[in-house]
Amino acid sequence: MITKRPLTYWIKTSNMKLQLILLVVIFITVSIRLVPLEMQKKIINQAISMRKVDLLFMYCGFYIASVVAASLLKYLITVLQTYIGQEALAKMRKELYAHILTLPLGYFRKANPGMVVSSLVTELAPAGEYVGQSVAVPVTNLLTLIAFAGYMFFLNPIMAGISIALYPFVIYLVPKLQKRSNKANKKRVDTTRYLSSHINETISGIHEIHGNGSYRIENRKYGAYIDKLFKIRITWILYKQGIKVLNSFFQNLGPFLLFIVGGYLAIQGRFDLGALVAFLSAYEKIYDPWKELMDFYQVHNDSAVRYNRVMEYFDAKPEFELEPVGREPVKLTGNIDVQNLGFTVSGNIRLLKQINMQLKPGEQMALVGFSGSGKSTLAQCISQLYKYTGGSVKIDGYEVAELTKADLVHNMGIVAQSPFIFSGSIKANLLYSCAAVLEGDPEADKKMPSRDQMIEAIQQAGIFVDVLRFGLNTFLDPSKEAELSERLVRVRKNFHADFGERLAEHVEFYRDGEYLEFSSVAGNITFGHANDSSFAGKELVTNEYFLSFLKEAQLETPLLSLGRELARQTVDILGNLPAEEVFFEQSPIPTEEFDEYKQIVTRCESKTLQEIEGRDREMILHLALGFVPGRHKIVALPTILRSLILDGRKMFNTKVCNECPDKFSFFQMTEFIPSQTILDNILFGKPKTDHPKVQDNISQSMIQLLIEEDLLETVVELGMGFEVGTKGDKLSGGQRQKLAIARTFLKNPPIMIMDEATSALDNRSQNRIQGLLETKWKGKSTLISVIHRLDTIKNYDKVAVMKAGKLMEVGPYDELMAKKGLLYELVHGAH
Repeated sequence: MITKRPLTYWIKTSNMKLQLILLVVIFITVSIRLVPLEMQKKIINQAISMRKVDLLFMYCGFYIASVVAASLLKYLITVLQTYIGQEALAKMRKELYAHILTLPLGYFRKANPGMVVSSLVTELAPAGEYVGQSVAVPVTNLLTLIAFAGYMFFLNPIMAGISIALYPFVIYLVPKLQKRSNKANKKRVDTTRYLSSHINETISGIHEIHGNGSYRIENRKYGAYIDKLFKIRITWILYKQGIKVLNSFFQNLGPFLLFIVGGYLAIQGRFDLGALVAFLSAYEKIYDPWKELMDFYQVHNDSAVRYNRVMEYFDAKPEFELEPVGREPVKLTGNIDVQNLGFTVSGNIRLLKQINMQLKPGEQMALVGFSGSGKSTLAQCISQLYKYTGGSVKIDGYEVAELTKADLVHNMGIVAQSPFIFSGSIKANLLYSCAAVLEGDPEADKKMPSRDQMIEAIQQAGIFVDVLRFGLNTFLDPSKEAELSERLVRVRKNFHADFGERLAEHVEFYRDGEYLEFSSVAGNITFGHANDSSFAGKELVTNEYFLSFLKEAQLETPLLSLGRELARQTVDILGNLPAEEVFFEQSPIPTEEFDEYKQIVTRCESKTLQEIEGRDREMILHLALGFVPGRHKIVALPTILRSLILDGRKMFNTKVCNECPDKFSFFQMTEFIPSQTILDNILFGKPKTDHPKVQDNISQSMIQLLIEEDLLETVVELGMGFEVGTKGDKLSGGQRQKLAIARTFLKNPPIMIMDEATSALDNRSQNRIQGLLETKWKGKSTLISVIHRLDTIKNYDKVAVMKAGKLMEVGPYDELMAKKGLLYELVHGAH
């Protein structure tokens, strides 16, 4: 198990080929680093003292060549050790992550996600770096130390002895300080984890903090952690820096002794000047490998502390084997037999007591009971999510506790009350269970469900319309999807021919030559969609090209006049009303900009249009360009300005087509608009209202045409490519639950466990799913369903009633109701 491996394991199993290459490079590097020392001596004693320029240039050439070579080889050593370290770190993270995924669910009830993330991402990083350095740093620096020390003894044994004599003191003192530093470091690592855990908990419960106004309480808790960490870090850093100061002191003490002894010997003529210079240079250079060894010693201890803490934190065993050995996963039919089942958690708390029940293949059982009665726990023990502590659960005669995870995964589908939706597309989440079953199968691609099967699953789960809507809101690139774009333009024409008159009351279709009452003034001028962001939204009022056009088309002054009038009237009418949505529904000024426009109206009251400048001018023009006559009823659009805008539309079209055709996609019935969604391309207009009934009529009309054009499945497939966001946050709770149900239906397992799987759905959707279970899945899959709505359990083969961890009643609904026992009390209590 990975958590039992010492840090040295990763050194032994690292890339040995690269380690050998690294050793060879180190030996060459150390040898080359001695050359500059010898060259220094020769330059002084031979080239300079003998006044030979040719020797000077030759020795200097050797000097610079050896320095360059040593630097390049040093960089190569860094590259190799970095690769080795990062490769080991990647292996550590992968194997530890794989181990974490197999840990029991009970472990994660205590483990904090923030600590898991911190351990994998932050805490392991120093261990990887250490593995990369474990050979290169000690070998390089030890060899360098030996080589330089040997060279110093070669130059003068007495001075070399004096120099080396200082290091035993350092070797004695440093480990003592390091031991204390390690102790402080352990406390730092643990406290940092607790702090991460606390921050994670606080952010997760931020709604409670806001709801209860408990800001001071949380600040006090956080402050206590920070104060504790402050003291620990002070101690740790002081010990760490103390080691560096000690090293530095002894390093600076060395030259003092050398100058006294070496200077005396040089004065006496027993030591030549070149040798003294070389000796001092060697002593200075010997400090570098010594310093690196001390730093490595600290890295070793820090890495060991962090690594051991991480492995201790995850030192737990999986409850079940993952894969069967020597056989394929068993094939089950769904015959479930539970005998004397018990489940006890830490603290000797018994959640399940003496449970007995049987289900034949294809039978359906509803688990009901009061909150906390053990319904979900029983379902989770049967599905191997928890390992029961007493009794027996057998499926087709196999003891569940002895089956591998793969055995259960191949035969069971589980839908939780709060299903988790992973980042990625709807399709990836839909296929998640099937992909897990087929993982490692060489024919996995062939065995994956087809598009029709996926569509059938989302239809059954009731998420088909949502996925279709996602598809209709997809953008297409005509250059890549030419055929589909052409077919959608054909659908547009048919849509207008078949439903144009019927929907004209609710949709304003794009017609050249007509003013669009439900589009903005800017939309009426451009009559298209910007492909360049500088021609869209607020950017339009600062776009020099567009402003120049407005002047050319004589639209600038009328629009400024319209904007000022809109601002005046809106501020006058809504100025004293509260900033509530109901009052601002038909306002051209959004609530968040209202105060700014109030100030603009005051500032511009006595100014002419030509005198309004800067941001005030931009804001007034922006207000005019965003004005939608069909929605903003405060001011009417002057008839003359309407005519000017329609004339301007033609001028703008001509100007852009001639000068910058790539900036805009203009509305043409025969052309697909890449900057608009499939829905907007087919509609080729704007709804006059967002009333659900109107939207429904439009959708139904489109679906009919997509079916006729044989494009419905294609659009739904595009919808399955919709990215659901982190934890599926772009989907509603009901959509997430429907997607999880569809995922299980697509898997088509012989056993289904549904733990309040429809709790987030409305009554209509719940009844639809329930009806499907009673028809399509009856007799096909053994079903255990934890249910909170008692009006949906009548048609189950069996109803099991739980209370305080015990199974009180089991039998058909009518039979249990006739007994007037606990189920009877539950049903009538619910009413």
